[in-house]
Amino acid sequence: MSRRWLPTQVSVVSAVIGVLGASALAEWPQFRGADRSGVSADQGLLKQWPEAGPPRKWLFRKAGLGYSGPSISNATVYLMGTRDGKEVLIALNEAEGTERWAVPLGAIYENGWGDGPRGTPTVDEERVYALSGTGDLVCAKVADGKILWRCGMSDFGGSVAAWGYCESPLVDGHRLVCSPGGDRGSIVALDKLTGDLIWQSADVIEGAQYASIVPADINGTRQYIQLFMHTLVSVNADDGGLIWDSPWDGSTAVVSTPIVRGRQVYVSSGYNAGSKLVEINDQNEAIEAFGNKVMKNHHGGVIRVGDHVYGYSDAGWVCQDFATGETVWSEKDRLGKGAIGCADGMLYCIDERDGTVALIEASPEGWNEHGRFSLDPLTELRKPSGGVWTHPVIANGCLYLRDQELLFCYNVRES
Repeated sequence: MSRRWLPTQVSVVSAVIGVLGASALAEWPQFRGADRSGVSADQGLLKQWPEAGPPRKWLFRKAGLGYSGPSISNATVYLMGTRDGKEVLIALNEAEGTERWAVPLGAIYENGWGDGPRGTPTVDEERVYALSGTGDLVCAKVADGKILWRCGMSDFGGSVAAWGYCESPLVDGHRLVCSPGGDRGSIVALDKLTGDLIWQSADVIEGAQYASIVPADINGTRQYIQLFMHTLVSVNADDGGLIWDSPWDGSTAVVSTPIVRGRQVYVSSGYNAGSKLVEINDQNEAIEAFGNKVMKNHHGGVIRVGDHVYGYSDAGWVCQDFATGETVWSEKDRLGKGAIGCADGMLYCIDERDGTVALIEASPEGWNEHGRFSLDPLTELRKPSGGVWTHPVIANGCLYLRDQELLFCYNVRES
């Protein structure tokens, strides 16, 4: 096995530890992890899977419909699904996969690609926040699911897009931030304790898309970065004022969450949109470093490890140079289109068609595989136009995968 990739990955993990602290290593409290990078800080994981794949720890069969991913915090797994004609927020015991509580969110979002919620709950201390497919936002107590406050994206002038609300809300300091979209302002910040409106970004008025906001500190200013159909934007965390923007030629759906490294911001989306990198100068102008069609990521996510980004493009799995946008390697035949996760120097890639999961090195040297297996059983409830679309999550030595009502937990820790 090539070892040249390890120093880069070690530096990434060290940086995460330095920012978040060692106690955050086992947590996955929101979409794409504690820092929204998609890279788990979990370590001591298997580098080679057994022939049949890693051992399954438990299987929860009552998640209901939806593509919501799990968040993991304080020995509890949170996710959303459907029951009794409602979308619901569910809490499970992390060790055993047994249910602790479930509370209704609102009406079920329905469409031809699959009903139910899409986003991931966000955990912050004693509260968990969840945004349903129809735009119902709730704040609940982690202890028992008691609803503390609720509102709707329509309260802020938002309307449900073609594939529902897919965003996972961001908690940053005292603010809960999300993107209702619409002419009154595309992004809002709410008081996380009360749900009261703090500000609405009147300078940004695009309709809601499907990406999630990432926070950043650039040029000494705390800001929130979001990708819409026609614009990549950054707004001031204090008042929602526009700091900078950059045009984006999106088409049909813009899904993948932006990636921030220092002053650099990377975005990609499918339907032939492609990818680009901008660098923010001292005058808070977004200067394009590159724009090309190397990475055209639909909705499986793109992850940066060191100087490279990895994900599925229209032409297959791709490793792309983060700074230049050039193709480093591509693999068309080993695994079909799907979503990606990352932990301990390895990439966890899942085929959306049949639930095949492959473990490969997060390396610019090429597709170097260290095992695969297939989800068993697969759901019988998924609509024909749907797929195994929930992103892999790795936390506390476990790999979490979902196919509609089935939430799988596998032990991937080294013995």
